Amino acid sequence: MNKRKKQKKDTYTGFEQGAIRPPSEAYSLLFRLTRNCPWNLCTFCRVYKRRDFSLRSVENIIRDIDLIHTYVDSIRQIIIPGGPVDQEVINDLYTSFEIKDRVAFNAAMNWYGSGMESIFLQDANSVIMKPDDLVFVLEHIKKCFPEVSRITSYARSHTLVRIKDQDLKRMADAGLNRIHVGMETGSDKVLKQIRKGATKETHIRAGLKVKAAGMELSEYVMPGLGGIDLSIEHAMETASALNIINPDFIRIRTLAVTNGTKLAQDCEQGLFEKPSDVMMAKELRLFLENLDNITSQVKSDHILNLFETINGKFPEDKERLINIIDSFFDLSDEARVLYQVGRRMGFFRGPDDMENSPHLDQVKQACTHYGVTLENVDNIIDELMKRFV
Repeated sequence: MNKRKKQKKDTYTGFEQGAIRPPSEAYSLLFRLTRNCPWNLCTFCRVYKRRDFSLRSVENIIRDIDLIHTYVDSIRQIIIPGGPVDQEVINDLYTSFEIKDRVAFNAAMNWYGSGMESIFLQDANSVIMKPDDLVFVLEHIKKCFPEVSRITSYARSHTLVRIKDQDLKRMADAGLNRIHVGMETGSDKVLKQIRKGATKETHIRAGLKVKAAGMELSEYVMPGLGGIDLSIEHAMETASALNIINPDFIRIRTLAVTNGTKLAQDCEQGLFEKPSDVMMAKELRLFLENLDNITSQVKSDHILNLFETINGKFPEDKERLINIIDSFFDLSDEARVLYQVGRRMGFFRGPDDMENSPHLDQVKQACTHYGVTLENVDNIIDELMKRFV
C-alpha cells in the first residue's frame, strides 16, 4: 500500500496543466486541481509512475481560473466569436496586451476558438479534494464562465463511495456534471490481478452514486486486460456490472502493454499473456452480447481499438454493433491482417472502410516492408500501439 507523503507548501509557479485527459475532452479547457494519481498502483498504467500525488491549493487554482478569465476577456475584445482568425489577428492579440503566462494564453486561445463549451478538471482524481474546496472552485468557474455547459473530471470508484451523497449532489449543483471512471473490468479476479484498488461491488456502488447525484457517468472498459486465462470472465463480469449501473457512456480502451509497467514485467516473466486481436474481438463481441436492459451510449473512440465504428445507443444499436465485429471475422486471413495494420495506421475505422479504400495499397506496402504475416501481426501491432499510450 502506498503512503501519501506530507503535503508540501503549494508554491505558485504559473498556470499548470497535467499529462492527460479523456479523448472526449479534446476541446475542453484543462484546469489542474490535483497533481498525478493518489493510488498509482495499477499494473497496466505508466502515466504517473515515479511522480508524487499532491493537492494544489485552492488559492492557486483560483489564480489559474482568474488568469484564463482575464485572457478570454482580452481575446473577446479583438476576435468576434466565430469570426476569422488570420495571422494579422493573432499578431494583434500578442501585441495588444501583456502576456505574462504563454501556456495560459495559448490554452485560452485554443479554448476560445473551440467555442468554450466544456472544462475538464485534472489530474486523475479531482474529487479527492475536500468537498467544500471543490464546490468553491466549481462555483468560481461558473461565475467566471457562466456559458460553460459541461464540467467533467476523472474519479476513482474507491473515492466516490467514500463521499457523502449530499456532497456529491452539492458538486453536481455547483456545475460538475460528468464523471469519468476507469472501471477497466467488473471481474474481481482481474481487478485484484491489476491492483486496481476496487472491487466489482465498489464500482457498482460508485456508479450508482454518481447517477443518483444527477451527473453523467462515463465508464471505461479495457478489452484484453484479463489476459487469455480470464478473457471470458472479464467480458461477462464487466457486462454484469454495467447492466446494474446503466452508465450514460461505456467507452472502450483496448489494452496496450507498455514498457515500464508492472504488466510488462508480468508478460516478460510469463505471468500474463496478452490476447491477440482476434481473441480480443471475440471478447468484445461476448461483452456486447451480454449488455442487457441498459440505455448506455457505447463508444470506441480511440486509435488503440480495433473497431472505431462501434458507436451506438443500447438497446437499439446492439445488433448493428455486433455485426461490425462479425464483418471482421468474415474477412479472409490475409484481409484481416491488412485491416489490423491499416486500422492502427489510422486509415480504417471499421472493416467496411477497406472496400475501395485509397490507402489499401499503402497498407499492403507497409506489410511487405515490415514483413507482416498472420503469425507475427500481433507482435507488430503491439509495437504500433505503444505509440498511442
